[in-house]
Amino acid sequence: MVFKGNLSIDPRGMIFESYRIDGITIEECRMIFLDWALEGSKTDLTEDINILLEEYQEKFSNHPMTSVLRSGLLKSKKTGRRGGRSARKSVT
Repeated sequence: MVFKGNLSIDPRGMIFESYRIDGITIEECRMIFLDWALEGSKTDLTEDINILLEEYQEKFSNHPMTSVLRSGLLKSKKTGRRGGRSARKSVT
């Protein structure tokens, strides 16, 4: 078996590998993050992002993936967002 990090929340090692790619752009990191976030059933995205940040942000504080994770954490903490039909209904 190939070593892909030590986090069960990143079973394919997508986030782990993003930190190993020289010259990776923030756009590429966003695509990797989105793919990771949509993979499987994440019960608590905020908790998972916090785990990833605990693992990587100290060593890779200026890496684009760390910026993406921080942004994802901020956006996942926002409450009150309503999607789908409930967001399109007019309130009168």
